[in-house]
Amino acid sequence: MAKIIPFKGIFYNPDKTHNLGDVTIPPYDVISEQEQLDFHNRHPYNIIRLTLGKQAENDTNKNNWHTRAAGLFNDWLSKNILVRDNSPSLYLTSVEFSSENKTITRYGLIALVGLEPFNKGIIIPHEKTFSKVTAERFELIKACHANFSPIFGIYSDQNDILGSLKDAAGAKVPDMEFIDSNSLKHRLWRITDTSMHSHITDAMKEKKLLIADGHHRYETALKYKKRISEIKPGFSADHPANYVMMYLSSMEDPGLIILPAHRMLKKVQDSDLETFIQKAENYFEITTIPFDEKSREKARVQFISALRLNNSKNIIGVFIKNRQEFYLLRLKPQIMKQMFGKEISASLINLDVTVLTRLILMEILGFDQSMLDNEKLIAYSSSEEKAIQEVASGRCDITFILNPTKINQVREIAQQGLIMPRKSTYFYPKVITGQVINRLIH
Repeated sequence: MAKIIPFKGIFYNPDKTHNLGDVTIPPYDVISEQEQLDFHNRHPYNIIRLTLGKQAENDTNKNNWHTRAAGLFNDWLSKNILVRDNSPSLYLTSVEFSSENKTITRYGLIALVGLEPFNKGIIIPHEKTFSKVTAERFELIKACHANFSPIFGIYSDQNDILGSLKDAAGAKVPDMEFIDSNSLKHRLWRITDTSMHSHITDAMKEKKLLIADGHHRYETALKYKKRISEIKPGFSADHPANYVMMYLSSMEDPGLIILPAHRMLKKVQDSDLETFIQKAENYFEITTIPFDEKSREKARVQFISALRLNNSKNIIGVFIKNRQEFYLLRLKPQIMKQMFGKEISASLINLDVTVLTRLILMEILGFDQSMLDNEKLIAYSSSEEKAIQEVASGRCDITFILNPTKINQVREIAQQGLIMPRKSTYFYPKVITGQVINRLIH
């Protein structure tokens, strides 16, 4: 049973911070090093200082960016830069963005959700995590005792639970409205009506919540709850550590968009790059799109167009450094079943990300689990232009361009209790960080 409750959120004080676009950011895990620096320079109260602070050469276990974030958080609260809501609320939000030349609005609910272990099947993951990232996030939550960014959850909303919240907001002027650094328009309405709280809590009881984004943070919240329950005398069911802040959106919302997560590999041996296409020919039908410096853009458009037109098949795009050609790899029939049918379930085996991870990365390039878990070897981007440019510039060695995973695939796999490879999905837009904060102490 999913437990959804209102809470007293913490917000930026509009008297101290006039433009929320200056202090809010995307989730920490999609921010590049340059963007991290830009956000630090953008505003002295930007939440990047709490979620992804700067490291220093003389950092120690007792003085590091996690402890500095905790000091800033408490300082901003004491100076009313951040202020707590007066009464428990559910927070209805909307984000307006453009996709394929159309303006789209996605709605979501920010609330507290009772923590449940994955094996109960109430909160459901859909992809693997990086162990080092979970450990790092745990250090942050231990120091700050707060959720700075909501976990992105989705659920089947055929009864239009979010619609009742939209009706409750009615024609009310939003309590918060701003344009973020990516030109997306955000609104928030406080829902304080206790009868509406009861309605939403009851309506959500039978729902299963699928984690769309924030697996590391959810695992961290579970670890934090366990730690607090062990060290705090009189730990009880009403302690804030029993809950985590989540943003909940409907699977049926037309604004729920999944982009591909392209892979960019670093530190690949030159010999592996040299023989890659030859080895891949054993498993794939390969189309080559050559280009020179003048025709590269035309070839890129042709490359991406062919990839998208074949999105119902297993097809993966490849670009290798120091090559003037793009490759399209079409999986030969029955290859995955013949090679891995006994170890990978039917619903997972023909996902493009499974083909890439198990066949290309592990079988052809020789990656093992520790290498797949090493974020220094594999970078990710939802932009094929960026992924290609990283290789063209020599910053990465080879990139694999994917079609997006479909929402029905995500739903089916999660409901079966199965786990996709890391970064199988890139839900867009990401949930903004800094709109609402949840403190984990009374």
